[in-house]
Amino acid sequence: MHKFLVFPTDNRKVPPDLHGAHLVGNDNVPIRADIRWEGKFIRCTPRMQDPVGLSLLWPTKGFGTIQLQTTRLPGREQPYNLHLELARHQLMRVTVKREEWGLFDYSGMDEIAARIDRSRDAFIRALQEADRPAAAARHADESLAHGLWAAEEMSHFHAAIFLGRRQQTGGFGRPFLGVKIPEGGTGPEGARRAAEAFDFVYLPFVWRNIQPAEQAPSYEALEATVKACSAARLALRGGPLLSFGVSSVPDWMYIWENDFESIYEAAREHVERTVQRFSKQISSWVVASGVQADNVFGFSIEQTMELTRMAATVTKQVAPRSQVLIDLSQPWGEYYARNQQTVPPLLYADMAVQSGINFDGFGLQFVFGLASDGFHLRDPFQVSALIDKLANLGKPLHITAIGAPSCLAPEADAGPPGGEWHAPWSEAVQAEWLRTLCEVALSKPYVETVCIQSLVDGPDNIIAGGGVLRADLTPKPAFTSLVELRKRLLAGLDK
Repeated sequence: MHKFLVFPTDNRKVPPDLHGAHLVGNDNVPIRADIRWEGKFIRCTPRMQDPVGLSLLWPTKGFGTIQLQTTRLPGREQPYNLHLELARHQLMRVTVKREEWGLFDYSGMDEIAARIDRSRDAFIRALQEADRPAAAARHADESLAHGLWAAEEMSHFHAAIFLGRRQQTGGFGRPFLGVKIPEGGTGPEGARRAAEAFDFVYLPFVWRNIQPAEQAPSYEALEATVKACSAARLALRGGPLLSFGVSSVPDWMYIWENDFESIYEAAREHVERTVQRFSKQISSWVVASGVQADNVFGFSIEQTMELTRMAATVTKQVAPRSQVLIDLSQPWGEYYARNQQTVPPLLYADMAVQSGINFDGFGLQFVFGLASDGFHLRDPFQVSALIDKLANLGKPLHITAIGAPSCLAPEADAGPPGGEWHAPWSEAVQAEWLRTLCEVALSKPYVETVCIQSLVDGPDNIIAGGGVLRADLTPKPAFTSLVELRKRLLAGLDK
């Protein structure tokens, strides 16, 4: 059992609820646990005896509300000071990453190093006040705020260095910036708008809508969208070919809920038919997305890997020259703490590599701003660190979705349920966020492409106001910011 003591410092209330809270074990894999308020304590009862850390949405004055976690701690009866443990973990992560990135004594790091020192000094003061928990919490909050800002500034600094190096070596000679368009398309005008800022578009292939009846697949709407995007001279990515969430699976497939062989055969036919139909127009395919996290049929690990292998193999057989990607949704794996039938994302990715599946790279989704597992806000430092971790698997990476709201959702009137970054979500904050994450991702030499989650606002958007164009196709600040970023990164290629 673990108890965490929480104090209402900075004249704020303690976190009102624990949605999104979970425990993490070894290698930060989420684990099952009972987490609830008990007076001034957060009481955590994990189903294991090993040390664990607590991850939850946490407000930090002046920085925002983001998902943070403590170090892994052994169970004990005496409560831990949550403020102190959050600050400890942040300071540790910054110190480790600073060494990994080789930024000790690096020219230009003086101000960031000074902020890290302030974080360390405040943490030491918090430790000295251990017998006065409320005072320790105030110093720990100061340490955490400095640590968060230092981490973000350090991720900006590191990204700027490697963006410059990549630009100098011609690393942006190929299409690198894309956007996902609505399932029904946006017509020729939307395609022309997309071509102003992006190199390629990601066309959604939703099996449920392509084949609403078992014997009646229909591709007319997709063909019209492909035609409009091709006319705008945009490269095309399609997918996901396989996704087993409730919004993707056709209703008629539920009759085979307990018949894996029939599901497998129907999926194989769908993949083969779809790739064959668009093989001349679409050169990049997301063959499986989120299958490790969300499937209505409760597939075993072996079945999940078998479906992944099939989708990649069939796509390569039908279109040998196409690019084949396996997409990891919810890459921090929060879903695994709620559903043990799923597969942690890093384990799934490692199994895909070790089992010899023929694919060209991993996709990663960073979509934030919802009060739902997998959509709670992480800061640019955490995103950068996770990309580095996935790169250790030895496959190229493609950021298949970067998304954030441009306004607060109606249900968020009482607060930021999915988190907020520096200020409440607005068009200006969204623009800064998307540009920042694009720069962080594209600074990595192993990240080949970055794709924005949504081109245009619409009722089907996962994130409220998540598009970079308004519903009438007028540009938001995010669109203008991405146009400028792309121009800056392409500058000098023709010299």
